[in-house]
Amino acid sequence: MDTHTLLELFGYLGSAMVVISMLMSSIIKLRIINTIGSVISGIYAVLCGAIPLALMNFCLIVINLWGLYKLLNVKKEDYDLVKANATDSMTDYFIHRNLDDIRKFFPSFDASSLSGKVAYTVCYEGTPAGLLIGQDKGGILDVDLDYSTPAYRDCSVGTFLYHHILGSDFQTLRYTKEITPEHQAYLMKMGFMKNETSFELSVK
Repeated sequence: MDTHTLLELFGYLGSAMVVISMLMSSIIKLRIINTIGSVISGIYAVLCGAIPLALMNFCLIVINLWGLYKLLNVKKEDYDLVKANATDSMTDYFIHRNLDDIRKFFPSFDASSLSGKVAYTVCYEGTPAGLLIGQDKGGILDVDLDYSTPAYRDCSVGTFLYHHILGSDFQTLRYTKEITPEHQAYLMKMGFMKNETSFELSVK
């Protein structure tokens, strides 16, 4: 395979990664893949002498890196926590708007049996990013749902939420219902302890 063909394949690779990045639901994954694609496309443009294309890719790299910096350095001031009951209209809208994705992680979640339960919505710069629903058992919250939308799933929604309610509203968060292995891995990463029948996170 000659050098020209290899260079063309290199350029196609960069373009493909930029296109693939647009399919990512996670903002962080989108920016990472888009940055890699822009680097490859920028190198290809320089090697081909296409300076305007190279400058465009350089600008995309700077924009993506700045966006990643902001996402990975989210401050608690960027979040708001809204407490409500689990059956209010906004909570109901959020659930049904994301129900298909919710059931990927909480297969047994029942949106019709939330009466008397509490809900916490986490908003990032005014945009709903996560929802926690559970039954108050007197210092223990039995969690029915702990969901973040795909765009904010790699951010610190859970860290903000747990820090805010543990020690003030509850002493322990407890999962006893069916969740997927992916969400179990998330809970272990967040510091939950696995028992025989539950996952629990308590005030230290």
